[in-house]
Amino acid sequence: MAVYTDVQAEELADFLSNYDVGPLLSYKGIAEGVENSNYLVHTRRGYFILTLYEKRVDRDDLPFFIGLMEHLAQRGINCPQPVKNRDGEALGMLAGRPAALVTFLEGMWVRRPAAWHCAAVGEALARVHIAGADFPLVRKNALSVAGWRPLYERARSRADALQPGLCACIAAELDHLEGHWPRDLPTGVIHADLFPDNVFFLGDQLSGLIDFYFACNDMLAYDLAICLNAWCFEPDHAFNVTKGRAMLQGYRRLRPLEAAELEALPLLCRGAALRFLLTRLVDWLEVPPGALVRPKDPLEYLRKLRFHQRVKAVRDYGITV
Repeated sequence: MAVYTDVQAEELADFLSNYDVGPLLSYKGIAEGVENSNYLVHTRRGYFILTLYEKRVDRDDLPFFIGLMEHLAQRGINCPQPVKNRDGEALGMLAGRPAALVTFLEGMWVRRPAAWHCAAVGEALARVHIAGADFPLVRKNALSVAGWRPLYERARSRADALQPGLCACIAAELDHLEGHWPRDLPTGVIHADLFPDNVFFLGDQLSGLIDFYFACNDMLAYDLAICLNAWCFEPDHAFNVTKGRAMLQGYRRLRPLEAAELEALPLLCRGAALRFLLTRLVDWLEVPPGALVRPKDPLEYLRKLRFHQRVKAVRDYGITV
C-alpha cells in the first residue's frame, strides 16, 4: 500500500455519500507498499480501506480483482469484501482515479515470522488455489517471465548506480530464465504477492489475506516460490530451512505438489526473486515527487537470487521429493 494521490476531505465525503456507510469521521493515508493509493477510512459504520488504483493496474482488470475477492469469500477465504454503492457498483471514481471501498479485516501482520506462521501461510495459499479453481474470469500475469525484460530495459541505464555490476547480473539471469522457464506445470488463480504485510494474524491464528491486486492466472507452484522468498529468509538474508519446510508441508497437506512442480521449484524461486528485484528496482528509480511511499530495497532480492542460484535441488528448501 502507498499514497500517490492526495484526497481532500470534501471530495472523500462526497464519494462516501453514495455508500451506506454513514458519514466520514476521519481518514489517513497508508504509506506501506508500493502499488496503489490506500487510505484507512473511519465512518460512523466502522472502518474501511479505500483504494485508488494507480501505476501498473489496468482498469479493465478491476472486475477480476473484485470478483475474485467475492468468489474466495464465498468459499471460506477471509479476505476484504468490496462495498457496493447505492447503484450496486463496487467501482467508482475519486480524485481522477478508479476507486473501491472494501471491508476492514482485523489482525496484524508479523514482522518476524516464525516457522508456524510459515506453515499457516502455506496452508492458506493452498486454500486459495483450491478455492480459485472454479473462478470463471482469467487475467494474464503481466509480471511473469515475458514481462521482466521490459522492466530491465527501463532500469538498465541506472542499475549500476545502485550497485556496480547489477545490470550485467540481471541480464545474465534474465537470459537463463527466459531459456529455461517451465511451461507445463499446473496453473490456476494465484495471489502473486502474499508477503507478510498481506497476511493478518490474531493471536496464534491466521485471520485473513489482503491485497489481491496482483492476482492472476499462472503456475500454482510459482505462487509458492514467491512465498518462500517473502517469508523464509532471515534479516541477514540467510534462508531458513525450518521455515521453508514448514511452509511446504503446510501447503502439501491440502494440495500435494506434483513431482514436476517440486523439480521446478528452484527455478521458480529464482524467477520470483528476479521479478521482485526488477519491480523494486524500477520503483526505487521512479518514485514520483511528493508521493507518500517507502520504496523497498531492491538489493534484498539480489541476495535472495544468489541463494537460489546455488540451490541444487528442492531438498535445499527443506523437503524431499
